[in-house]
Amino acid sequence: MNNQLEMKSNSSKCPIEKTMNVIGGKWTFLILRELFTGPKRFGEIQKSLKGVSPRTLSLRLKELHEEEVITRKIYSEIPPHVEYSLTDKGETMRPIFEAMKEWGNTWDVLGIKERE
Repeated sequence: MNNQLEMKSNSSKCPIEKTMNVIGGKWTFLILRELFTGPKRFGEIQKSLKGVSPRTLSLRLKELHEEEVITRKIYSEIPPHVEYSLTDKGETMRPIFEAMKEWGNTWDVLGIKERE
């Protein structure tokens, strides 16, 4: 039991692990990718991420909001709607996404060069 507690306390001191806990999930990362193009409503995000369930999307948005990576703006219209956008903290992740995109293009992870 002490080993488990020790491992948890050690892992929480790693900034890479904490970052991966915040953004590392498949849907979480893709949600952020969508928000880099600008604010989106729930339905827009869900439509762009084929296969994500409304429950999973809702949970991921809530987690990102709690981590202050995204903001949630409620419009009191009829019908009411909510819009999600990146916070300043979220925007600072843009270089991470750009670096991953560059790496993927450099190493042809989509296999585009093979087909040419």
